[in-house]
Amino acid sequence: MTPSMMAQERGEPLLQSGNGAAGGGAKGSPPPSLARTVLKVLMWAVFLTWAAAIFFYPIKPAQAAFEGWMAATKQSLFGITGSIFLAFSAPILIVAALAYVYISAFPSDHIHVEKNKLKTLCFRLWTFPVLVDGPFGVVSAVEFIGIVLFIVYVVYSMTYYAVESVSLISKFGQISLTYSELLLYIIGLRFGSVGLFCMAFLFLPVSRGSVLLRLIDIPFEHATRYHVWLGHLTMALFTLHGLCYVIAWSLEGNLLGELAAWKEIGVANLPGVISLAAGLLMWVTSLHPVRKTYFELFFYTHQLYIIFVVFLAFHVGDFIFSFSAGPIFLFMLDRFLRFWQSRAKVDIISASCRPCGTVELVFSKPASLRYNALSFIFVQVRELSFLEWHPFSVSSSPMDGRYHMSILIKVLGSWTEKLRGIITDAQEQGRNGSESETGRITACVEGPYGHESPYHLMYENLILVAGGIGISPFLAILSDIIHRIEEGKPCMPKNVLVLWSVKKSNELSLLSAVDAQFISSSVSDKLHLDIQAFVTQESQPPLEEGIVGDDQKATGMFVKNGTTMSGLVGTGNNFWAGMYFAASTLGFVLAYALAQAYYVRRLNVFAWWHLGLVFVLCMAAGVTLPGGLVVLLWHLSEKRKAEDDRWDAAAAAVPRAQDGEEEAEQTTNGADAADGGVSLAAVKTTRYGCRPQFEAEFAAFAEKAGGGAADVGVLVCGPLGLQASVARECRSHNLGRRGGRRRRAGAVFHFNSHSFDL
Repeated sequence: MTPSMMAQERGEPLLQSGNGAAGGGAKGSPPPSLARTVLKVLMWAVFLTWAAAIFFYPIKPAQAAFEGWMAATKQSLFGITGSIFLAFSAPILIVAALAYVYISAFPSDHIHVEKNKLKTLCFRLWTFPVLVDGPFGVVSAVEFIGIVLFIVYVVYSMTYYAVESVSLISKFGQISLTYSELLLYIIGLRFGSVGLFCMAFLFLPVSRGSVLLRLIDIPFEHATRYHVWLGHLTMALFTLHGLCYVIAWSLEGNLLGELAAWKEIGVANLPGVISLAAGLLMWVTSLHPVRKTYFELFFYTHQLYIIFVVFLAFHVGDFIFSFSAGPIFLFMLDRFLRFWQSRAKVDIISASCRPCGTVELVFSKPASLRYNALSFIFVQVRELSFLEWHPFSVSSSPMDGRYHMSILIKVLGSWTEKLRGIITDAQEQGRNGSESETGRITACVEGPYGHESPYHLMYENLILVAGGIGISPFLAILSDIIHRIEEGKPCMPKNVLVLWSVKKSNELSLLSAVDAQFISSSVSDKLHLDIQAFVTQESQPPLEEGIVGDDQKATGMFVKNGTTMSGLVGTGNNFWAGMYFAASTLGFVLAYALAQAYYVRRLNVFAWWHLGLVFVLCMAAGVTLPGGLVVLLWHLSEKRKAEDDRWDAAAAAVPRAQDGEEEAEQTTNGADAADGGVSLAAVKTTRYGCRPQFEAEFAAFAEKAGGGAADVGVLVCGPLGLQASVARECRSHNLGRRGGRRRRAGAVFHFNSHSFDL
């Protein structure tokens, strides 16, 4: 097969651009730096202004400026709600709009540019672990700064409000409330205000395909941690908010009456109680012990977020709700698009079980759907549950083929156990000669999501640390690196060390899932690969050691569900994603303007809860009507593109078959063997009854890589304990280098965690 045909078959990964179009000028030419800089500065200016407005909102100068803004803008058609929305919600939507322009104009796959990124202070802060042990897990320097800023904001705001409240109470005349009751009312109100601002940030990281996450290259598995942290903070503030009012009402002797009150003018208490109850259920079931033991309970109760948001709007009305409406709107955009993508029933090219208890699924995907080796997808199997979605790292490289994507699933719980049962039953029927029922696995897929930047391609020296099924994304990385070197594509890694810990030796057969099983001499000259496997629960090799590395998986079953994976994903086509955002935003503004002109004002609607309902309905209308129309056009465009790709593939297959290229391709491995190539099994060393000693392994690798002059990328996928151990060693080496302590190697280690496999 010629190099051009091979490139056509394998296709280009996500790294080229988000939508497959060339960007930034001719190949190899740098994009315009001035326009890039201007857009970056503009986005940062808008975001920092928005964050500063929230941070300084409690103080009197900020309050005076806000009152002036309100007086100047409240006479518009949108009234006070429009004024607040422009000040506290519109900025994040403006940043999102600029982000779509940025990622479309400046695709991120320029490996020569990304190499310089390693030297920037910002990147080093993102990859340097500051905290390793503690309630937050492994925390980088940037994450630590963010945690400190939020703590400072909450403490400073509540302290300022408390002092102000005491001063304010002293100015009150004769009122029916006691000092304690009045203080509880004011402090409770302030807890709710601070919680509302924290909620604005709560919805930003949970939008899986968010353009904002792509812009700053935060993968969703990291963003989920931020959502958890913010969720704890937000719910703690809202709980204190409700508790203050409950105590005050109890002191007044009217607790039940106030809890059931649903006022027309002012805050409606009963919707607030319902919203808080839904939030508390989500909060309690999301705690780690509950989530780990009862995942289904956590998953189902988390769907109460709809009740939480809608009744919050009823509780506070439209103008207070608009303080945090912008991030909620971005979440609605992402959720609606995911709903469209997840409706497609995806063809399963192969579903098989390995003897080590691992399931392999290979999904059909369109050639236009781009991803990289660090991506992951969410999978639903309708025979098991209509609501449950589980995330899995991809185990295939985008260089393996244009029309498929594979994942490895370790059987750990009831969901995965039932999935393996379906596959093994079908395989047993196949061995008995009976035909298995077509469509017994009705699979739907969301994604792919993950890192925007190809971190594994940015380092000349790369360490991959995996525990058990955590090897899955690293199989994709190994295949990606080998294929890119074979085809002469940009690829930095020259030295790669894999440290893989497993419990039993039968898990080592997972290495056979790598598409590139053979390393040709041309690749081995450019890449030094060392795979160190550690079998922790076996003290010596089994008797059948000779077949441990063989591919022992059973023949896969094919399931025809009718279509490939859908390309309707926020990380997909940048043009259509931007059009969807623009149409939905304009649709929301237009819907709210029409509602104000022809419904609210004409019918004299004044109830706060009613105005909150109108506001939420207008947000939903903007997303589902004009946004839905754009998504429909996007779907038709992807469908037509997929059909064209199939015709092109069929047409290209004919001359290849006539020229006998398939036979030539089959003899490639034999030719490479004659040239001195090696298999992956040949570069694997297995040790029994021990665990990797990270200090010694890291130091030896850094010494070979060039000592203090080397940048070493460390990626880890596995249990939290493994991540903490690796992060601790990375921090130790980096501090040893900077602090001048005696070390055998002084390389700089960049830590990245990746753990989403179930």
